[in-house]
Amino acid sequence: AAVTTFVRFIPGVKARYDYGLLIFILTFSFVSVSGYRDDEILDVAQKRVSTIMIGASVCVIVSIALFPVWAGEDLHYLIALNLEKLGNFLEGITRSISKRNLAQDPERDFAYSARKMKAFLSFGMLLQDLANFARWEPCHGRFQFRHPWKLYLQIGTLARQCAYRIEALNRYLTAEIQTPVSVRAKIKEPGTKMSRECGRALKEMSTAIKAMCQPCASDVHIEASKAAAKGLNSLLKSGIWEGIDLLQVTPVATVASLLIDVVNCTEKIADAVAELASKAEFKRLSDGAPSPEKLVRRGHVAITVEESNMNNRASDE
Repeated sequence: AAVTTFVRFIPGVKARYDYGLLIFILTFSFVSVSGYRDDEILDVAQKRVSTIMIGASVCVIVSIALFPVWAGEDLHYLIALNLEKLGNFLEGITRSISKRNLAQDPERDFAYSARKMKAFLSFGMLLQDLANFARWEPCHGRFQFRHPWKLYLQIGTLARQCAYRIEALNRYLTAEIQTPVSVRAKIKEPGTKMSRECGRALKEMSTAIKAMCQPCASDVHIEASKAAAKGLNSLLKSGIWEGIDLLQVTPVATVASLLIDVVNCTEKIADAVAELASKAEFKRLSDGAPSPEKLVRRGHVAITVEESNMNNRASDE
């Protein structure tokens, strides 16, 4: 029992076998405590093992045959939903850059966006738990044996990295930047294009994951965003900063740098989604892949609750 207790602290073991080790410790302790009556040790051990086997069998039968709940399917659609959310956030950034004034009440707008972003970033542990459960599931639906569940975690990690940059970008856009209008006007067009194309690319990837088809449509938007980032990078290295105070330059330069980072993160996400599509053998649309509109998403309860809470907050405000 002591050895098993220490083994539980190993990260790899704790992630996948923690519950089984806990049941073993409880069973061992239960049998050991009753050891003062030697004539009942075998009976207690037999009853305990029988109870565990019956409980596990009932759980497996109900979860698979009667009321199937697939963690892998929830993980699949949660990743797609997160990418769609990122696309929506970037569309909001696009409107912010183009209009410059976020809303009639910037502080209120930022507070609502911050709550949505905080809810998005809180999905990290949920993704890890779903991935651990999915590894134990049998083949079901379109998720075959040895499905690349680890790639979902990789996409989720990259999506959170992108979300952190979007959150920082949103903070700068809600601040009062004192940079001359002429400089902001030069950065406005490439910045708007970068955020718009990245948002569209993320939404295309989300649609491709939902339909389990190759994400070919996102390549055009990725290339367009990279071209805009290259143009913005060249613009930053030109002489547009001459004669401007350094304190006035820093906020706009930071916004431009964050936009370029968002483009790089989006490209990494696209590479990870393409790898997932390849290893999971996603179909091409021409090969009879289902239309995204025909997909029925059951989703995870936590996702539905979070979405409804956000909608209620928006209506209350």
